[in-house]
Amino acid sequence: MLVSCGHALPQIPGFDAATWRADPYACRDQRRAAIAALTRSREHLYEARADDVTALLGPPDEEELRAGTEKAYYYYLEPGTQCQGRHARSGAACISLRFGPLGTVTEVLIDPLTPAKP
Repeated sequence: MLVSCGHALPQIPGFDAATWRADPYACRDQRRAAIAALTRSREHLYEARADDVTALLGPPDEEELRAGTEKAYYYYLEPGTQCQGRHARSGAACISLRFGPLGTVTEVLIDPLTPAKP
């Protein structure tokens, strides 16, 4: 009998996944509106499989491979230098999802946004 690790992601109340996915690198600043809903439901992301995260949030803006089979996905939350040219790594706020050796989310970190200019 085969048993899969992790779980499928449920719907996140108030989170507009289509708008999120349509704003790669957050260059159109449309992800900002979804952050509150994502933050409120971040516990649903724990133990989710990488394929389910990608289905919900789209391909990561950046991916980092770590020791063994561990990896991290980064999704920018606001425009920054990643929006210029070759999408170089930026100091802009992002959400990072770390995956353990079983391929499921083990850590969710959300950077604070830059305060809005008056």
